[in-house]
Amino acid sequence: MDRVTPNSLTPKSDLLQANLERAAPLLAKLNAEGISHMIGGESVPSISGAQFETRSPIDGAVLANVARGNTEDIDRAATAASLAFRAWRDIGATMRRKLLQRVADAIEDHADDIAVLECIDTGQAHRFMAKAAIRAAENFRFFADKCSDARDGLNMPGEEHWNVSTRVPIGPVGVITQWNTPFMLSTWKIAPALAAGCTVVHKPAEWSPVTADLLAKLVKQAGVPDGVLNTVHGLGEEAGKALTEHPAIKAIGFVGESATGSAIMAQGAPTLKRVHFELGGKNPVIVFDDAELDRALDAVVFMIYSLNGERCTSSSRLLIQESIADKFIEKLAARVRALKVGHPLDPATEIGPLIHERHLAKVRGYFDVARKDGAVIAVGGAPHDGPGGGHYVQPTLVLGATRHMRVAQEEVFGPFLTVIPFRDEAEAVEIANDVRYGLTGYVWTSDMGRALRVSDALEAGMIWLNSENVRHLPTPFGGMKASGIGRDGGDYSFDFYMETKHVSLARGTHKIQRLGI
Repeated sequence: MDRVTPNSLTPKSDLLQANLERAAPLLAKLNAEGISHMIGGESVPSISGAQFETRSPIDGAVLANVARGNTEDIDRAATAASLAFRAWRDIGATMRRKLLQRVADAIEDHADDIAVLECIDTGQAHRFMAKAAIRAAENFRFFADKCSDARDGLNMPGEEHWNVSTRVPIGPVGVITQWNTPFMLSTWKIAPALAAGCTVVHKPAEWSPVTADLLAKLVKQAGVPDGVLNTVHGLGEEAGKALTEHPAIKAIGFVGESATGSAIMAQGAPTLKRVHFELGGKNPVIVFDDAELDRALDAVVFMIYSLNGERCTSSSRLLIQESIADKFIEKLAARVRALKVGHPLDPATEIGPLIHERHLAKVRGYFDVARKDGAVIAVGGAPHDGPGGGHYVQPTLVLGATRHMRVAQEEVFGPFLTVIPFRDEAEAVEIANDVRYGLTGYVWTSDMGRALRVSDALEAGMIWLNSENVRHLPTPFGGMKASGIGRDGGDYSFDFYMETKHVSLARGTHKIQRLGI
């Protein structure tokens, strides 16, 4: 098979040159060494010797051979996590904080390499991946600073007893992450687990294994003890299933599709696993006629076409009030036509190739679905001839849709926006809630009373009023309905990775009933 080389990433330009030069030695090393598991602090192949290839969505060329884990490899990793758990649990909060801060430092030191590798591995535009690497460091730093708070509880005095609660780490946990912005998403799950005192077995998405391998190495280089973070690569139906079924793993944090979440819940049921799911979304952005329309337009475009539309929180349904629909859509269509699709390492690129040929086929399939259902594709709706001939599609805008069409109900997970007009506030809420998902909602209006009414009525775990998605790390992140179970962020993460323990101290004054006298 062809290997990725600097020349295979052509065409070159002045804007690409610096990133291509940075990529060349990283790719050469990746080609030569491949990707192994990290288990018990050692880089090891699969016990079976099996491997799979990971390819770049830019041109389909092979990036590396990757160890293909199975039940035996997961068992080895779970055993390593179990053996490391007590020492990691009992290490002082100050030392744990120091180690996780070192991980954050290491991520920052390698941020440029992480961004370049992520672009080549996932097809995401460099302008977003550069920031994602920095956010990953912020995730580790934020939870490192919370190590001393992880065991905090409540003081609940009674008349005869002094009652307190505390939290203790649940044990070895499994983390299964999605292929979109994989490095940042992995840290969002792994950092709080480590800060809580848990050990981790990480199963990255098989479509984007490159930076997960780098994260495992950076954690080891930072001095985190062996076995605290273990990474096993492989397919979901093999390594992923084995992880969710393993009796030593006490909880599973998963990011991905809703159907996969259902399967994981079933697989973990016999061992009574705690689960946290961040799943799909078909999120509405509601624009009322009294909104600050220029800012709303910026947010609408950003929240569906950034990150190739491959994000769970994308606002993939635009609900626009009828009185302003025509003018708003005219400006929106012009912006969509002007989006730059190109090489992900080009700093000017806004949309890169989609992650995988199977995902490309899925997104392209919705072009036919839209037309068949009677909607109108006003912009896009076709593949794009991008550099390298990879998995490119045109950013797409669908008009003339009704709420019950598949393009208004199903998660496309690409640069694909469906527009639905509404008459008034009541209809906007009705349409917004008329899907199986409930992750996020975005509301644009100058009427704060309306904003509060609508945010209260929306069936979604997170609402942004007059804003795009701007994460604040202490706040709860998660969805309702088919969009997930549980919340990430701040103490909400500790609620998942830790058990709450109640301790009652008697004052020595209460009467104890005497039996058998």
